[in-house]
Amino acid sequence: MPVETRNNQPIWMRRTPRRQYAIWLGWFLGVMLFLLCFKVISDNTIWEFLTDAHVQAASLIGRMVPPDWSITGSLMLPLWDTLNIATVGTILGTVIAFPLAFLAARNTTPHPVLRAFALGVIVSSRSINALIWAILLVTMIGPGLLAGMIAIALRSIGFVGKLLYEAIEEIQPTPVEAITSTGAGNMQVLAYSVLPQIMPAFAGITVYRWDINIRESTTLGLVGAGGIGLQMNAAINNLAWGQVATVFVLIFGTVILSEWVSAKVRHAVI
Repeated sequence: MPVETRNNQPIWMRRTPRRQYAIWLGWFLGVMLFLLCFKVISDNTIWEFLTDAHVQAASLIGRMVPPDWSITGSLMLPLWDTLNIATVGTILGTVIAFPLAFLAARNTTPHPVLRAFALGVIVSSRSINALIWAILLVTMIGPGLLAGMIAIALRSIGFVGKLLYEAIEEIQPTPVEAITSTGAGNMQVLAYSVLPQIMPAFAGITVYRWDINIRESTTLGLVGAGGIGLQMNAAINNLAWGQVATVFVLIFGTVILSEWVSAKVRHAVI
């Protein structure tokens, strides 16, 4: 924007003075908020405990080495349960999120009320962590794999639904217009112009969510939702640190394997 100088010659500046002052004010308020948050955290932290934190960490790692490999065989079934929790939960969540995404997308929703409902479900799912869902479900339906599967599914609805409806809104309109011009109905337009454009994204989103769910399902056992987390919680309560190390190694290996599988699947599909 041109601004007059002392010599009456206009020059161009990136921002107007008012906008620049507003940016500086925003940075100032942000720094003040950061300092306030730091003060609140500092006032509620016992900093003396940090003085020997490295000693405590070294002691704990020393008790975890070497891992107790004798329990590896007994951990295979809980590890398999963890994979099932993640897989079944991902499938259930994806089945529910798929139609919700079409209701939430501006260019495919049949009515604004339905769009508001779908967005409400997606936001509600994303607002609550899977561990919180598991705690609620264990209270309602009891401990076990079912609570873990439903918790993963409820969490997956928001993730898959949000990314998928954004992908639907970003489709190219030309194929839609071409199919519509032939006199095709709404379902035919979805089947022949929308779905072909979003299926690669849908496959990638689903596999990526499954990869995340494997990580999350390993912790659900801590609240009684089944899986290998139960064994980890029991080992921690018994101070069997060698067994805890074994569980950590198996979880780490499983996560690495799932990462490799999801990368291969995404590469093959997308």
